[in-house]
Amino acid sequence: MTGTHGGGALLLSMNRGLGAVEDTLNIIAALTIFIVMLVTTFQIFCRLAGYPIPGFLEASEQAIAVFAFLGVAYAQRYGAHIRMDMLVGAAHGRMRWFLEAVATLLGMILIAVLIRYSWSFFYNSWEVGDVTYDYGIPTWPSKLLVPFAFSIWFLRLTLQFIGFLRLLIWPKADPVAVPVIKTAADHAQDEASSAGGEK
Repeated sequence: MTGTHGGGALLLSMNRGLGAVEDTLNIIAALTIFIVMLVTTFQIFCRLAGYPIPGFLEASEQAIAVFAFLGVAYAQRYGAHIRMDMLVGAAHGRMRWFLEAVATLLGMILIAVLIRYSWSFFYNSWEVGDVTYDYGIPTWPSKLLVPFAFSIWFLRLTLQFIGFLRLLIWPKADPVAVPVIKTAADHAQDEASSAGGEK
């Protein structure tokens, strides 16, 4: 069966669209880490010279939200997050996709709760005009990133949930919008193939 079976074409299109958003957010997160690293290095020399950058520590603390959360949906897409595969990895066929769908649904519920409360956390911060202690940097922008990033993550989980349900109904269809997790044996075979190709 082809990837278009059972609505695979629509799912593939949605996966590509969301993937473009995730790629952009991941690049922003990576650039933020790089910039913070450069500024931190510069800050060290400034401090040694007796001229520390005002508000650097508070600004870098706010930047943590960028690279801590903007890349989570990207990691979810590739299955790069921590997984407990002892049970799921031993299952095959419809049972495998059923377990993946259940785990994804539980993840969706958890993220939905986190979206709700992180939004309240942001809104309270914005309403009271919360700022950092020393230099008065507004904290609401970094707090807004959390429910935003979680919302993108929720969309990714939704696509994966639909993808797993599709495979549950049509087990022989090509996987679409779901991470293809390789076993240790698969990784070893890939490495052996790569090593053989280099000779």
